[in-house]
Amino acid sequence: MFLTLLAVTLLLSATVAWCVTWMFSKPIDRILTRIIADDISKAWLRYMQFATLVVGVSSGVRIHELERYITAPQWMDKEKAQIIALTTERWVLEVYRTIIETLQGIAWMLLAFFAVALLAYVVVRLSELKRAASSAAP
Repeated sequence: MFLTLLAVTLLLSATVAWCVTWMFSKPIDRILTRIIADDISKAWLRYMQFATLVVGVSSGVRIHELERYITAPQWMDKEKAQIIALTTERWVLEVYRTIIETLQGIAWMLLAFFAVALLAYVVVRLSELKRAASSAAP
């Protein structure tokens, strides 16, 4: 049962991460093309897609949380320690957690990317304005 849960959470988090990657590919491409006016922006786009998938899967599949279903807690007495049973309610909870944690991890990563991209955009825009002002002045 545990291996099935592990496989389901892996596939679910990978699917959610892929969907988010697909949804944000065009906006990230436009941002990178604006900031990095070179062919290297395509390489950065591929890296961002890869990073989104990795962050999504690593956030969605929480191995340390899933260990509760195969080992008893070490801090409890050996007589009282029990392995948590995988019931239907637990399955629903784990599927929900997988989706939410995947989205949350990706959201934090994209927030950091967009904050840095905004800062880079301001720098690029200021340098363009400075260049335009210096070329207009005799």
